[in-house]
Amino acid sequence: MKKNIAVLLTIVISSLLFLRCTDIDDSPQAGTLPIQNFIWKGLNSYYLYQENVADLSDNRFSSQKELNNFLSAFTNPEELFNSLLYQKNSTDRFSVIFSDYTALEQALSGSNDTNGAELAFSYKNGSSTDIFGWVKYIMPNSDAASKNIQRGTVFYAINGVPLTVNNYRQLIASTTYTLNLADYNNGSITPNGQTVSLTKMPYSENPVFMTNVYDLGTKKVGYLIYNGFYSNYENQLNQAFGSLKAQGITHLILDLRYNSGGSVATATRLASMITGQFTGQIFAKQQWNNKITSNSNSSNFINNFTSTISNGNAINTLQLNKIYILTTRSTASASELIINGLKPYISVVQIGKTTVGKNVGSVTLYDSPNFTKTNLNPSHRYAMQPLVLKIVNKNGFGDYANGISPDISNELAEDIGNLGVIGDPNEPYLAKALALINNGGRLSNPKEFKTPEEIIEKSPRDLKFEMYLDEFPKDVLNIP
Repeated sequence: MKKNIAVLLTIVISSLLFLRCTDIDDSPQAGTLPIQNFIWKGLNSYYLYQENVADLSDNRFSSQKELNNFLSAFTNPEELFNSLLYQKNSTDRFSVIFSDYTALEQALSGSNDTNGAELAFSYKNGSSTDIFGWVKYIMPNSDAASKNIQRGTVFYAINGVPLTVNNYRQLIASTTYTLNLADYNNGSITPNGQTVSLTKMPYSENPVFMTNVYDLGTKKVGYLIYNGFYSNYENQLNQAFGSLKAQGITHLILDLRYNSGGSVATATRLASMITGQFTGQIFAKQQWNNKITSNSNSSNFINNFTSTISNGNAINTLQLNKIYILTTRSTASASELIINGLKPYISVVQIGKTTVGKNVGSVTLYDSPNFTKTNLNPSHRYAMQPLVLKIVNKNGFGDYANGISPDISNELAEDIGNLGVIGDPNEPYLAKALALINNGGRLSNPKEFKTPEEIIEKSPRDLKFEMYLDEFPKDVLNIP
């Protein structure tokens, strides 16, 4: 009898010790509210601003029951997620949650439903509510590519409904819609009675939009317009650099006007293609929250120049010591990383407008024991893309939340009334870069025009401005 009592006491004491040593954030699948627990525990572990959010504090809840009481007060997972973000829409403009991780994965890889017309929107002169739209470029082999619409097409309404800052997102969310076209004259928008109907379809966008080579006497200038840092298109990017290298270019113009981000790893490889003489040296450094960094090797947060792309193929390098980069207010995240990461090594001549200012990155969190896509919780398909890191260059600089500005002499806005043809040496942005390369001068007799700023707003499901990791750094999954 005494032996049985002793065994029972041993079991009870061991159980109590186990409970005391087990934090409520140890298992993302614990609790009776699986989605809500996944959200809280994932953000508690990895969110960049975890220390700034009181409800994400390690000491905020003393038990799983107390945490569940807190979680149950929210109407839905999205409401909970948004409540835990730090200064949402100001400091954190980019963290998102998806109810289906497949849609999130497709968006991050450049695959989604689109009609192929990359649209922009600007305020009408003198208005803070009425807007108009215009086409930046048309994706090849898309529905728009078969219609009477092209770069520079202007429209004032969709389905006959005049555009406002409050309705345009809802209008362009439809699978099929009709653009009501207009003429543009120095800021004045005049309906012209023409229409174009567009239909979305599944589409994977090759971000290597165009390459070209221009002969300027003894100088041979390569041109690449690159619209997204998608890791599954690295081979096409490397082939483009191989072609430019084979043609013996001496200068490179990298057009990132419409590139609002993507993979950090792909950005590192692009930087390695531009150069090649810095293999193994630091391109960028990641700064995570204190919980992560205090329990991980700092070397795991370094992105070094490399000699291979993701499939192991050797990188085609140009060995350049100077590059010309074209930017607009759509240039963001991984594009800004290219600019900032290259500056300690080579001369970067930036032409255009100040960039968006996204110096923070994310990673996909799934509801599994280690937040990867292994042993997923089968009860739901939610996944998060929260901010988890700030990124800086070799010298530790990364404070460009207000954007990276070109030199004053290289400022240039796009004239909506005269956007020009992409790749044409007379297109204003490209012409400016070619003029600088040719003689260091400016555009001759630049045209004066009004330039309404593009509306840069982030929809809760818009991943255009994401800079993300394809996978967790080594050892990060092993935090306490």
